[in-house]
Amino acid sequence: MKTIKFHKSDCGVEILLNVLNQYDLKDGYLSSDVYNTDYFEIAFIKKAEGGLLLNQKYISLSENTILFISPFQKRKWMVNEKDLELTLLIFQEDFLNEFFADKLFAYRLFYFYQLDLSLSLHQPGNEMTRICEMLSEIKNELIIPKPDSSHIIRSLVYYLLQKLNRAYALQNDLSLKLPENNFAYQYKQLLEKHISTHQRIDDYVKMLGLSRISINAAVKKQFNVTATHMLKQRLLFEIKNLLIHANKTVSEIAYDLQFSEPTHLMRFFKKQTQMTIGQFLDEYKHAIS
Repeated sequence: MKTIKFHKSDCGVEILLNVLNQYDLKDGYLSSDVYNTDYFEIAFIKKAEGGLLLNQKYISLSENTILFISPFQKRKWMVNEKDLELTLLIFQEDFLNEFFADKLFAYRLFYFYQLDLSLSLHQPGNEMTRICEMLSEIKNELIIPKPDSSHIIRSLVYYLLQKLNRAYALQNDLSLKLPENNFAYQYKQLLEKHISTHQRIDDYVKMLGLSRISINAAVKKQFNVTATHMLKQRLLFEIKNLLIHANKTVSEIAYDLQFSEPTHLMRFFKKQTQMTIGQFLDEYKHAIS
């Protein structure tokens, strides 16, 4: 599978962020083939006809839609490029870590690494226009950098990401209260890094040095789901990705993910999805055809 990588030289300055419109996109970005990227993307769509298959789910695109795509999430565009007006904000995780001095910043945003809720957000036309003006301002600072450009870019990006987080939280009835600690975000980060080799809550209890009760309370308060639910959804997502893209048998996937028997994986899958693996694959093939 093709992976499109971030290139700092594309934006003309030594910064792990860029703003692109559809005319700046490299060949293959709007490909009808499945691919991924090694960076975060927020797609601001002012006009579109068609859809996007993302995280094994089909998103119907319409005007004034915002899409949130995390690194290495697979996607397949099914759009009419002639009727597309698209602006992309792209950046690598190191940009967030370095610019905001917070290694958990990406995990504090509800829309990144999101598995339960929609990865799209609809905004009024006037708000989308305001956002696109802000993106143009960021682009100008990248193209013609000045001594204080990094400060302006940092403030604009921080404001934009937080405003989108607020809108996403309101759309999905999520709490914006400041957490008492970082336990929920640390747990979410560890799931992204270790789900292939660690599938038990007790594994994360040891990694975090916390009690199961403390982890569950933090996750429930911040994300409105249990820690167990979050782990199972992340494991299910990993299984689906391997089934679709890895060209491996169920037995091989079960071995890779440390299930003791392939039947245990199949039972887990059926319990979480109410579908057999065969039914899931048939439904996926139908969605991309």
